[in-house]
Amino acid sequence: MQKLDADKLDLRGIIRPGDTILWGQACAEPLTLTEALMAQRADLGGVSVFLGSGFSDTVRPEHADHIRFLGMGAVGSNRRLSKAGVLDVLPCHVSKMEPYVAEGVIPCDVAFVQVSPPDATGQFSLGLVSDYIRAAVRRARVVVAEMNAQVPQVPCAEPLTPGEIDFLVESDRPLVELAPAAITDLDRAISKFAQAYIPDRATLQVGIGSVPEAVMSDLRGRRDLGIHSGMLGDSVVDLVEAGAISNAYKEVDPGITITGALIGTRRLYDFCHRNATVRMHPLSYTHNFSVLSKLSRFISLNSAVEVDLSGQVNAESAGGQYVGAVGGQVDYVRAASASPGGRSIIALPSTAQNGAVSRIVAQLSGPVTTARSDVDVIITEYGAADLRGKTLSQRARALIEIAHPAHRETLDRAAHVAGKNAA
Repeated sequence: MQKLDADKLDLRGIIRPGDTILWGQACAEPLTLTEALMAQRADLGGVSVFLGSGFSDTVRPEHADHIRFLGMGAVGSNRRLSKAGVLDVLPCHVSKMEPYVAEGVIPCDVAFVQVSPPDATGQFSLGLVSDYIRAAVRRARVVVAEMNAQVPQVPCAEPLTPGEIDFLVESDRPLVELAPAAITDLDRAISKFAQAYIPDRATLQVGIGSVPEAVMSDLRGRRDLGIHSGMLGDSVVDLVEAGAISNAYKEVDPGITITGALIGTRRLYDFCHRNATVRMHPLSYTHNFSVLSKLSRFISLNSAVEVDLSGQVNAESAGGQYVGAVGGQVDYVRAASASPGGRSIIALPSTAQNGAVSRIVAQLSGPVTTARSDVDVIITEYGAADLRGKTLSQRARALIEIAHPAHRETLDRAAHVAGKNAA
């Protein structure tokens, strides 16, 4: 392991022309390294970068002059790359990312990883993300680690050892943070219907956004909830402090909150620092069907751009523009369906564009992210449509009932025409 001076970092001796660089996504972005890459991009002979989600201002469309950007989707700041037409999207389930990287299906010549200062054993915590970065470290020709003094020492199933790091750059700078989304009255209305599907002792998987924030906020009166989720936000801290989360009744990892990424603020990071009740795992565990299906009352909560009258879910694009990702939605939807007492919730507002556009639609305008055969319950501010065991005509009626009243007549006509054509 060779130490490099952050102020004199020259990537030309590390990165070769044609290389693909992969780094810790979301709040785990190693900013010193990624900023240096953007600044030195013209001197590197043409490289590619594979992106997960992004919440910093590091990568901008103009950087595509010397860098080819690939990624899982247009989550966070990556949306501006998508809008500018410089992000080549790979549509895949999150659970596939780790084997894709490990097998070289997704190239990784250079891995940038952010780590904490070493613990008493000399090992480095991955800090804020453990998803597919572990696979990237194993696959890469070169591993460059930014040891940031402000990264929490979060317990990891697989911490990094000095022998896995080729170059180490030390820094002491604020981490990327994502503040909780503001909760509106609309979000509260959606949450009210979701609460009926989340019992005490449930184990939760929750995404990011204002609707999940509302749902989590309204769970403070629950007891003995568990967490097994691809990511955690600040709301988990609220529920632990309220006595709602204990993880006591999880059949797998009792007493431990399991996650693959921390996406929040300093409050979350400090809470997880050396916290023995939290453990970071790679995707092969956080999204593992055989693990998840052993959990009773596993509740998956995700969102969508739109849902059609048969129950198909589009969580990726709107108006012809890629705005989301396949993500882990299908992984968790299927796991919740296999869990004893589990439920899969897709929650979304009934309209977009100030009510002008219905998000319950006759036909999807974008791709099918989650198939209608996998969908369980759809929730809007007007109610919950439980689609299990329902025929196509029954699904259409149930979904029209939770659409915005201003759009129900149009949807009803579309359903009638579809029914006649099917006959």
